[in-house]
Amino acid sequence: MFQRFTQIVAAATLAVSAGAASAETEVPFALDWKFEGPSAAYFAAIDNGHFANEGLSVTIEAGSGSVNTIPKIATGAFPIGFGDINSVVKFLDQNPGAPVKAVMMIYDKPPFAIIGRKSQGVSEPKDLEGRVLGAPPPDGAWAQFPAFAAAAGFDPTKVTVEPVGFPTREPMLAEGQVDAIAGFSFSSFLNLVRLGVPEDDIATILMADHGLALYGNAILVNTDYAAENRETVEAFLRAVAAGWKDVIADPEMGAKAVIARNPAADVALEQRRLQLSIDANVATDYVMENGMGGIDEARMATALEQLALNYEFQNPALPIDAYFDGSYLPEGNFAIK
Repeated sequence: MFQRFTQIVAAATLAVSAGAASAETEVPFALDWKFEGPSAAYFAAIDNGHFANEGLSVTIEAGSGSVNTIPKIATGAFPIGFGDINSVVKFLDQNPGAPVKAVMMIYDKPPFAIIGRKSQGVSEPKDLEGRVLGAPPPDGAWAQFPAFAAAAGFDPTKVTVEPVGFPTREPMLAEGQVDAIAGFSFSSFLNLVRLGVPEDDIATILMADHGLALYGNAILVNTDYAAENRETVEAFLRAVAAGWKDVIADPEMGAKAVIARNPAADVALEQRRLQLSIDANVATDYVMENGMGGIDEARMATALEQLALNYEFQNPALPIDAYFDGSYLPEGNFAIK
């Protein structure tokens, strides 16, 4: 079961949060990564008054990956956050009963990708056979590689895998030391462009386009907090949806909202990174037809089966509602266009 000390931390933190909620509700929000283009919607929700209109005062903290963000939510250090639902599934297997769950899907398609150089013979998944793949061991995309290989129909034993560091991943591909890399589609593509790799030489193989049913990042909640603060969670989700609607309509505004918090970044680069994430991960055909936030349970069941190809579960399988609770969403989800 989840460690007793985390329950104590959670109880203390949630008590403070509940007290704050009686005035203007303060909601600390934990991102999974640093302030880049794909985080623009949350800053737009602040700048354009969506959180304020819901009676919320939201502060946003950068992260260093979902693996580190999820425990922040489970302990109650943050009542709400943003992270990979696949990492939540693993976390709950390793920490049964931990109070963390997804309540709004943002990345209908995860950005897990293989990025290859066409000039080095990699344009499609099967092209990886007989070639060298650079993969950081902790990388989220690399973690999905066994299921991706099974879904895409190539033999992973015929791929030479070179462990690489995050900082050296794209430079090694740019220099031809590896033929492809595992990474997030919108980040690795732009990093390669910045390194001078011609765009028409870059093959972005999105795993979700080749049979991988996994979902991606979602809004996560501490379930104890959410149970006691349903209206706050629902208000937060409404504001987030409004923020996404804003940046989809005006990506330049979204990029500028990011730059206001990360002056060292480049506005044109972050606008393009945001647009890539919108096009490939957020505003998918499914979302445009069914609204943002919800999931298809049949697809989620398949995703859990595929996840078992990547990860050896320690405990019996849990039902889908152990990982995702759509009851905080409006009927029909959120229309974003």
